[in-house]
Amino acid sequence: MWPSRTSSGTARASRLSANPVGELVLHAFGAATAERIALSDAICTALQLTEHWQDVREDLARARVYVPLEDLARFGCTIDDLAAPIASAPLRRVLALEAGRTAVLFAAGEPLVATLHGFRRLAVAGYLGGGRAALGAIAAARYEVLAGSPRPTRRYTAGVIVRVLLRAAGA
Repeated sequence: MWPSRTSSGTARASRLSANPVGELVLHAFGAATAERIALSDAICTALQLTEHWQDVREDLARARVYVPLEDLARFGCTIDDLAAPIASAPLRRVLALEAGRTAVLFAAGEPLVATLHGFRRLAVAGYLGGGRAALGAIAAARYEVLAGSPRPTRRYTAGVIVRVLLRAAGA
């Protein structure tokens, strides 16, 4: 039996798993405020979702489906499509939709970086930039996540992190 998963259910799961980690990091940094926690939640949710989009096949093998069922249905896909050797065009459109939503979350959380200084800024920029780079690798693979889990190169990831830091410095 496959779990029922909706986009709101996936976000709710992040509130219980990924988001508390970000809050703990902010507390460890001595930088936890309500505003920063809200920004961190957006980043942490996006990080978790990005991992789900990279690992669709691996999750399915463990009887986990994180792609929202209503989005699969909207594009004419079923859970069985997640078991195919390569992603169909409709499934790629689903994943492009999910990646776009995830990119919005990363953008919503990015102002957190500018509120931090020193190592704290670098660490959060690393998380954010690494997640964005992973999302970029999925897009660069044209949302083919079934044949393999798209991963960014270190060089590309470093470039994304530098851009995040430059934007934070200019804020």
